[in-house]
Amino acid sequence: MAKGGGGGLIWATAEDLARNRPVVLSLYRQILRALNSPELPLGHAARLAKKAECRAIFLFGAEERSIHNIRDLVDAARHTLGVLKRGRVP
Repeated sequence: MAKGGGGGLIWATAEDLARNRPVVLSLYRQILRALNSPELPLGHAARLAKKAECRAIFLFGAEERSIHNIRDLVDAARHTLGVLKRGRVP
């Protein structure tokens, strides 16, 4: 990990990004699968909108280089997955 200049942020190295990639891809796929659940009270258009929102979040997250922000995004994805598995819409 490399330390940032003035901001005190810790930036992800290539190894950090490679280590997080399988976890992030797995969470992404699980969230998309959970959004397809018939237990969720969503119509077709709402389901597609939630999937698009999920894709956008993960696309913007893919550009993230701060270790702390990457951890926060993974934690948020895990929480969202838990909410979806309980049949609730986050």
